[in-house]
Amino acid sequence: MPNPLRSPLENPRESLVAGEAEPAVPLYRTMRLIRSFEERCVELVKTGEIVGGIHPCTGQEAVAAGVCAALRPDDVITSTHRGHGHVLAKGADPARMMAELAGRITGLNRGRGGSMHAADVGLGILGANGIVGAGAPIATGAAWAAVRAGRDRVAVGFFGDGAVSQGVVLESFNMASLWRLPVVFVCENNGYSSTVTVEDMVAGSITGRAQAFGIPAESVDGMDAEAVFTATRACVERARAGGGPAFLECRTYRFDAHHTWEHRSFVRYRTQEQVDEGRRRDPLTIQAERIPDTERARVDDEVEAVLESAVRFALDSPKPDPADALDHLYATGLRPRAGVTTHA
Repeated sequence: MPNPLRSPLENPRESLVAGEAEPAVPLYRTMRLIRSFEERCVELVKTGEIVGGIHPCTGQEAVAAGVCAALRPDDVITSTHRGHGHVLAKGADPARMMAELAGRITGLNRGRGGSMHAADVGLGILGANGIVGAGAPIATGAAWAAVRAGRDRVAVGFFGDGAVSQGVVLESFNMASLWRLPVVFVCENNGYSSTVTVEDMVAGSITGRAQAFGIPAESVDGMDAEAVFTATRACVERARAGGGPAFLECRTYRFDAHHTWEHRSFVRYRTQEQVDEGRRRDPLTIQAERIPDTERARVDDEVEAVLESAVRFALDSPKPDPADALDHLYATGLRPRAGVTTHA
């Protein structure tokens, strides 16, 4: 009898990335996985299986796919509140990721991290983060640790355009540049800091923030996975060789809401015409046109089968026992004494 707590995918990265020498098909496969995963997540939010909603990354798939395709398995990433794509692109099991979002004990973090805090340290995924810009110092620290250990590992820190005004991000730039750390800072500029345009939020240029610290910075088409891959690969190779940090601004567009609460609140900060214009360059379509139709259809079928299995696994998995709520809360494993009342 199969173990109900075991993911149906023993090695999701191998099953979804079959080792092709050329990047076209693997990039499309990763992007299709992210797109279909997000679409299912939105459906599960609507049915209440995913509580609290998510920040969909629909439309931004090329950034996650292109960046992570340029990394080695032992390289590490930090992610954001809109991080499902990054986590999947780095090789996380889609079934366990889905279970994590659904709050099941079979999730990547036993359902305790949820959408904004998913992690798999064994795969180099040091965690998504609900705090804007908080992944930058963690990635910088991971790069410093690699240097101290004599390893040629590279760290990548993802963040959005809104994070370039966060002090901790600028501090990370300073430290990474001073110490020539092997870290690549990736800014996903989707044009909006939540519901406010970048033009109204960022003085100067985004790349200028990094350049002020002597960090090489480049702006790339974030709707083109191969362009992102090529630019990232150059940055990673330079960092691995001791050339220090780099900064990539990936110009992309978010097709869906900032957060799924918008599906009910109907907040309006961009017109339908603006959204339609942004959708004209769908990164999935751009990449699909680079591979044969038969190959695309095969990949689509593979991904659909993987996600059907992932959703079944997640929803069939047990929910946490409230009696275990304090487990893993303290590093020592200690629990409050019986009868002790805690106050917020």
